[in-house]
Amino acid sequence: MTGVDLRLYVNIDHVATLREARKTDEPDPVAAARCCENAGADGITVHLREDRRHIQDHDVERLRATARTPLNLELATSDEIVAFACRLRPYQATLVPERREEVTTEGGLDLDRQSHRLRETIERLTACGCRVSLFIDPDSAVIEAAAALGVPAIELHTGRYAHGWRQSSQPLEELRAAARHGRALGLAVHAGHGLTYLNVEPVAGIPEIEELNIGHSIMSRAILTGMTEAVTTMGRLVRSARRPANGAD
Repeated sequence: MTGVDLRLYVNIDHVATLREARKTDEPDPVAAARCCENAGADGITVHLREDRRHIQDHDVERLRATARTPLNLELATSDEIVAFACRLRPYQATLVPERREEVTTEGGLDLDRQSHRLRETIERLTACGCRVSLFIDPDSAVIEAAAALGVPAIELHTGRYAHGWRQSSQPLEELRAAARHGRALGLAVHAGHGLTYLNVEPVAGIPEIEELNIGHSIMSRAILTGMTEAVTTMGRLVRSARRPANGAD
């Protein structure tokens, strides 16, 4: 099987995490999105959490107005957030589980427990023109439940693989089987969570996966790879302020 073209969506949440640590105006997630697009990102992902711990409403509004690539908005089934998404109409809305006390998303949606609420939310988002994806665990029964909800896409939670890829090949095999199953059911298959420069290639090699959402590892690498230029430029500005003007004694 030759597989489908693979897209990279870059999650810029943690640019906002750094900004919100000081409640200032930098770094700007929208400027970061522009850098990602200039570097070849196929789309931008942000998670508007109910507690607004990183991305803020105005960030999403500005991204919706300025992004040159598709915007993927991750959200829970909160009425407030869903209404916001319906007003903005991003290209893609990915429904994720959300608990206020978690550091990051810890698993896929519980489709059985939330089926009525999910169905209602999917209908609302679809009616306003969003392509809906469900963030789920790589389990065949869960994938079948997602297909029964009528969504066009799923995103496989790669956390188990990310935590155990060095110890066992089993999590990768689970992802491969899940991707095949999802594709066979007519679903577009995405994947993400915990993917890094060290472990991404085997997942990217799964032919049925057509989109990867990666954020934290890219933002972490960007801080280091951009550090030389950032310090050099600041040093030049600081030192030039003490130099006498041309012609001065």
